[in-house]
Amino acid sequence: MTEAAKPPLRAWLLLALLALIWGSSFLLIKKGLMAFTATEVGAIRISAAGWVLLPFALSRVAKLSKKHWLKLACVGLVGSFIPAFLFAIAQTQLQSGITGVLNALTPITTLILGVSFFHQRTARAQVIGVLLGLVGTILLVTATASGDLQFNSYALLVLGATICYGLNLNLIKHKITDLGPLTITGVSLVMAAIPATVYLFLGTHVIDHAQQTNGLFSLSCILILGVVGTAAALIIFNYVVKLTNTVFTSSVTYLIPVVAVILGVLDGEAFWLQHAVGMVAILFGVWVANRSGRSGLAGMPERDNQKRKSPA
Repeated sequence: MTEAAKPPLRAWLLLALLALIWGSSFLLIKKGLMAFTATEVGAIRISAAGWVLLPFALSRVAKLSKKHWLKLACVGLVGSFIPAFLFAIAQTQLQSGITGVLNALTPITTLILGVSFFHQRTARAQVIGVLLGLVGTILLVTATASGDLQFNSYALLVLGATICYGLNLNLIKHKITDLGPLTITGVSLVMAAIPATVYLFLGTHVIDHAQQTNGLFSLSCILILGVVGTAAALIIFNYVVKLTNTVFTSSVTYLIPVVAVILGVLDGEAFWLQHAVGMVAILFGVWVANRSGRSGLAGMPERDNQKRKSPA
């Protein structure tokens, strides 16, 4: 399918489903925190995502050489393991909708890291986009009901997660060009799932927490986050890319924060004018920074999508 071809209805429906899956991931983290600690949420999520992709990983191990293993371990670490814990910890003090909007900074952090460390060229529009994203971020992390400035340091954890995603995207783009998306995703997530699972059962009280009030509900939310939000979303993502093109699929970047905010408000979270202005500034900044070079996806959500990545 060419870039100019009109996407079929099926592609639009799948794109909407993908946005819903990734946009709801922040609310699922919130529900997971009802019964589990932040580190338990991160460990359960990575464990579920990694082990469900084990069949994909095993079927692709033969394609790997010695040079791949360290790179894939790094991808699993910065692309999935660390962000999963950072997002969970951040959401102990941040609303899920706001976290979802801040996650949209991933394309901008990807651009900054690409220019700074991977010799990627930049344009004036990209610089403007970065500045707009910065303004939007400041508005979001200082928003209060009264309009006074009050910095929430937990937002830095989300920023750290987007930096991890940005590093991961550049690592895959520049250092792992000879492997397919399912190979990268499957193997790296299984590698990340090993320490996550060991920590989960040897370093936490996850079994006790699962037996308390809301324990099974919270556990179900985290398992859905790992299995559906990672494995199923990856399959849908790659299918939509094949069905249409990466330009069309990259539009999910702008839909995810909208879904996250709507679900957060429906769940009783506050939404102020400063939130709206910050959200618009970030999304507009992402659009400006990527409008001249969207042949590749500038950055997927909190998702662990690793192709080009993909991301999460």
